[in-house]
Amino acid sequence: MPIENNVILELKDVDVYYGAIQALKGISLSIKQGEIVTMIGANGAGKSTTLNTISGLNRPKKGNLFFKGQTIDRTPPHRIVELGISQVPEGRRIFANLSVLENLELGAYIRRDRHKVKQDLEKIFTLFPRLKERVKQNAGTLSGGEQQMLSIGRALMSNPQVLLLDEPSLGLAPMLVKSIFKALEEINREGTTILLVEQNAYMALNLAHRGYVMETGKIVLEDQAKNLLNNQKVKEAYLGG
Repeated sequence: MPIENNVILELKDVDVYYGAIQALKGISLSIKQGEIVTMIGANGAGKSTTLNTISGLNRPKKGNLFFKGQTIDRTPPHRIVELGISQVPEGRRIFANLSVLENLELGAYIRRDRHKVKQDLEKIFTLFPRLKERVKQNAGTLSGGEQQMLSIGRALMSNPQVLLLDEPSLGLAPMLVKSIFKALEEINREGTTILLVEQNAYMALNLAHRGYVMETGKIVLEDQAKNLLNNQKVKEAYLGG
């Protein structure tokens, strides 16, 4: 399949089931290289399922996924990371008994370019100076915000072209949320494409270029992020009026 208009990631008519329950109903979306795209919607709308399907953790029953024009709907998760898609999971899921450095090094397990890995580690310490301060500390002793920084840093260590983020602001104080979102802006500026699932619709739409609104396993709206911010239905449902 040819890559159209710089599209790096595309889902076409994707259905996903958990047993007899249909979680995704004909989802189609596309992300262009260099974009930040956000998915907003209520809990249970299918946002995390969409990310897990892109990551290869769920298999679609119908439809196709394409990365840089190549079909990936039957590709195992480790291979998807090797291709250039990395996910920051909801709940962070860091390795609590390992140090900050060991967690970050695990993120680079697929890589052989050791010199570049070292450079990327320094980039992450520039992006998140707190991680450098706590480099030898066990990850389980970090604050929630620091663990989120570590989870993002670990995903970046695989040198992804597309970064998937699932609820990065969950459970964090407002100041830390601002700091995480500022880092995401910087990551994008450096050239990484981002697909962001986020409960804080206002912050997500202010960061993103485009957005999709999901309801009960379907995409019900797609537009430029600034248009979604001004959409009356979106305001009422997700932005508090």
